Amino acid sequence: MPDLTVTHLRPWRASDAEALHAAFASTPDLSTQTGGADLGTIERAREFIETHLRSDERTRIWAIIDDGTAVGNVGLSAIERRHDTAWAYYWLVNSARGRGLATRALVSVSTCAFADGIFRLELGHRVNNPASCRVATRAGFAAEGIERQKLRYGDQRYDVERHARLATDPAPNITPLPLLAPPRTP
Repeated sequence: MPDLTVTHLRPWRASDAEALHAAFASTPDLSTQTGGADLGTIERAREFIETHLRSDERTRIWAIIDDGTAVGNVGLSAIERRHDTAWAYYWLVNSARGRGLATRALVSVSTCAFADGIFRLELGHRVNNPASCRVATRAGFAAEGIERQKLRYGDQRYDVERHARLATDPAPNITPLPLLAPPRTP
């Protein structure tokens, strides 16, 4: 198991641009997670961090740090206080996958969200992405159904399986990643 002081969550920094650029270059499916942004240069990655990987009233975003390097992202978006709901999401570079980091990060962010008054967290994954399904399930998110042809990448449409975790659901028996700093908000 990784040393908890080495593997943690923290807000993205401009200094993570090189790691984000390398992630983009080494992980072809990352472009779907970044809305098709071109992160082909370190400067573009820095601009993306400064404009898109920032927290505000409706969004909380953390970098997943392993041995000093950003290897992934976990966050909450569409934070809605009337119904106390939010949308959870995550990604990892290819080299960091299969070690439980996304699951541990999702558990950390879920715990933080519930402590902040969120009651229901939702997420979705393409049905052809069983690894993402395992992350969601291990992090305590119950499958709720299929949303037919919800996503379109290029000319192809994908079904999405919706998952949710409620504040009243039992916590999974997973060691969360430490949150070393709260997300920055303006």
